Amino acid sequence: MLDKEMGKRYFIGCWIILMGLAGWGQHSLRAQTTSSGIQMPQLPYALNALAPVVSEETMNYHYGKHLKAYIDKLNVLIVGTPFEKSDLETIVKYSTGPIYDNGAQALNHIIYFNTFSPNARQQPTGALLEAIEEKWGSFENFKEEFSNAAVTLFGSGWVWLAKDDQGELFIFQESNGGNPLSRGFIPLLGFDVWEHAYYLDYQNRRPEHIKNLWTIVDWANVEKRY
Repeated sequence: MLDKEMGKRYFIGCWIILMGLAGWGQHSLRAQTTSSGIQMPQLPYALNALAPVVSEETMNYHYGKHLKAYIDKLNVLIVGTPFEKSDLETIVKYSTGPIYDNGAQALNHIIYFNTFSPNARQQPTGALLEAIEEKWGSFENFKEEFSNAAVTLFGSGWVWLAKDDQGELFIFQESNGGNPLSRGFIPLLGFDVWEHAYYLDYQNRRPEHIKNLWTIVDWANVEKRY
């Protein structure tokens, strides 16, 4: 159960999160919240569509087992709490402990899988490209810094491109299941550097995995979140 301060933050902040993330959420592969709990979302492409960058075997485990496990566990944990009818964004923004851990990992993976496409547009355009160039000088500079953050993150975790309320961009290294929402930022692009994301295909070659992921990042999807 939440303590009084956390409960107050939840009730005050629910409408803020729903309003502030409405535009972002409508473009994402969302897990719908129903009377039966949070539902497993469907992929917008076939399980083998991202091969050879991400194999069908990895997708079967990563999407079919890991994501499902986080959602199933979360549905058990939220029963009887103020989060029982909440969406994932609200859960990640306001929860703590095991509810946060499983909720963040569920949301992280949904953003992750919805970032990729077998027919990816590999370059950003428009306002997002301008923001990247303003912050890092060029798109290539951004990719280099983001990739370095992903390669050098110790242990398991995520690397995120996120924005603040003014649209300024940031790169965050997050351990375990960390998500920028808990910092007050909107997640745009996340790379999963847990070993389960790449070990079947790349073993310990994380840099090669990160390099290849850029070829399936669909910037059309990332721009919708921006």
